[in-house]
Amino acid sequence: MAAPYDSDSSDGGDDYTETNVLLGYAAKEVTSDTISHLGGTPSWIDDKTAPSGALAKCKVCNGLLSLLLELNGDMPDTFPGHERRLYIWTCRRKTCRRKEGSVRGIRGVRVAKGATNKIPAAKIEKKEEKLEEKPQPRIGESLFGVQNGAGASASANPFSNPFSSKPGTGAANPFSSQSGSANPFGAPASAPAVQAIASEKNRDEASTTLPETFASKARISSPPPAEQQPPRPHEPWPADSAFPTPFPHYHLDAEYETLDIPSAPTIPANVRMEVDGEGSGGTGGGKEDKEVFESSMDRTFQKFADRVGENAEQVLRYEFKGKPLLYSDSDAVGKALAAHSENGPSSNAKVITTGSKGGSGFPRCQTCGADRVFEVQLTPHAIAELEAEEMTLDGMEWGTIIMAVCSKDCKPNDVPEGELGYVEEWVGVQWEEVSSKK
Repeated sequence: MAAPYDSDSSDGGDDYTETNVLLGYAAKEVTSDTISHLGGTPSWIDDKTAPSGALAKCKVCNGLLSLLLELNGDMPDTFPGHERRLYIWTCRRKTCRRKEGSVRGIRGVRVAKGATNKIPAAKIEKKEEKLEEKPQPRIGESLFGVQNGAGASASANPFSNPFSSKPGTGAANPFSSQSGSANPFGAPASAPAVQAIASEKNRDEASTTLPETFASKARISSPPPAEQQPPRPHEPWPADSAFPTPFPHYHLDAEYETLDIPSAPTIPANVRMEVDGEGSGGTGGGKEDKEVFESSMDRTFQKFADRVGENAEQVLRYEFKGKPLLYSDSDAVGKALAAHSENGPSSNAKVITTGSKGGSGFPRCQTCGADRVFEVQLTPHAIAELEAEEMTLDGMEWGTIIMAVCSKDCKPNDVPEGELGYVEEWVGVQWEEVSSKK
């Protein structure tokens, strides 16, 4: 099916605008990225250590879940020494739909020994100053390997596949920084080693002379350090044969989101309007019909349909520390995130975390207490791809699934450095609206 927004001037760059959001597309063709995929079965960072089997179960019926997405989340410039994976799971039982806990998100992380304290706070502050001096590269150039302009690094994927691995290496993370490309959320290239060590020492000494009030404020605003906890009960991961038949496995391609620059407000992709080309009949009827339609529909959903409709085959949207695109603003998820989403009043607003009780934004990380940030969301076309082989009209009913993760990429408190652990992250599901039946 052709995309609902076809441009008559596809060669004219001035007719488009490019965002920092990376869109994922399902592909049957094998790519060099052997990790990120839609559907299928999961793989683990070390190929042997699975999560606790409790994370494989629906919180509603206690049945086993099916994998929707596995994403390679390595970001060596943002989280040096961290290996990370994201997983989104769903329960396929109809009776569990629209209930909290029927969709779950897991973040797998392995932190190299010594990586936790690798970047001191003073060094981070200095890096932020440097970021102001240099143009900040976009997240896609580091996470997907997408090249942009003359500044693209030589280590980029020669096939221009943002999800693919760098030649000559193992399965590089398409969502992570390549070794030669900058991460916009990390630091620019560092100075020579000797100068870096000396300047870091000077900064450390200077930090001890900062006013106590400043240091106190910093301590107060930071979450309290997590206490070392005893090992949690670990339930064995179920055998593959115990799970429901997996969804079809799709590899992932990606590219930056491009949007038409509208000369006038656009009409949602699922709306057809008859236009009187000869000018006969009532003048302005089309405009009036459009205004009546827009006034009677959910404007948040309209924006979602417009935005997704311009790249209709997208199955996921990715931007670490970005903003989710809401399907609705009338449900609990929409009400919590609306002010700082793509639907918010400020185009520069980011989703922020508030206290665990009420307010807008994501709940804090339950492991370390740090803020959670948006990372990825699934879009409706993922359902079409995952259920393409199913002969049923009674499929999944969500409009979007939003996943937010710990901004510090923390590890479980009972997992030592160098070992693989898993943390359940926040997942918000916005369901399709069901018309009342009489």
